[in-house]
Amino acid sequence: MTVRHTTSGSRRRPELAAFLRSRRARVTPADVGMAPGLRRRTPGLRREEVAQLSGVGVTWYTWLEQGRPINASAQVLDAISRTLRLDRTEREHLYHLAEVPHDPAPETDSPTVTPEVQGIIDALDPLPAVVYNGRYDILATNGAYLDLFEEIPRPTGPWNVLWVLFTVPDTRCPLVHPERELPMMVATLRATYGRHVGEPVWESFIRRLAHASPYFAELWERGDVAPSGATTKVFHHQEVGEIRMTSVSLAITGMPECRIVVYTPGDEESRERTALLRAQRAPTP
Repeated sequence: MTVRHTTSGSRRRPELAAFLRSRRARVTPADVGMAPGLRRRTPGLRREEVAQLSGVGVTWYTWLEQGRPINASAQVLDAISRTLRLDRTEREHLYHLAEVPHDPAPETDSPTVTPEVQGIIDALDPLPAVVYNGRYDILATNGAYLDLFEEIPRPTGPWNVLWVLFTVPDTRCPLVHPERELPMMVATLRATYGRHVGEPVWESFIRRLAHASPYFAELWERGDVAPSGATTKVFHHQEVGEIRMTSVSLAITGMPECRIVVYTPGDEESRERTALLRAQRAPTP
């Protein structure tokens, strides 16, 4: 049994011990198909019952719950999580306290955008706003975003902005500086891909886009990674000219790997052109 001593571990271990005790106390024997037995002093499971159901030694689990500095594997923590009936957030919390890297289960490929989130991006109009997942699938937009990209063809089904930008003819690409902006988007995609290696949907998307776009294939082979964050993009619209935008990504609670991206005009001229474009497209009363 390996024992370790770290400064961060010494702070987390008491919290880990308290967390395990509290979760154990809420699971009754009936919850796991066990008879309550006689002389039970606690409404929850005993330590030895958790150990037995998790397939670990009683002494080892006791030490873990006492906050002793021992190592725990991901497999053991998964077994304990199942025994204690931890939800996704609780499981991640357990991993964090035990200082074990967490490998989250794959999320729904195209999570549903709630009316509340749609209401937020609609309220941002006339600022263009969109909801992306980690693969740059477009899950929701407001009208101003559609105005910005109205000159490129949109499919009737699922819409992926990377696919559009890499396969549209150069004369119809809305980006003024694709040589700067597309490499950053691919690097952001690859950072997320690291959590989905081997998943059929992701592998198929990468393979198909690399086949459709030699430029994407070239960028993908570079292996660059980058986090999503604020960037400046310059768009060209045939009716109003160039529009300089700063994009900001906002995480969405309850939708892991999804984000709201809001485009804010970078200068007064761009602000006026954005307003003009939106006014031209606004429905007449």
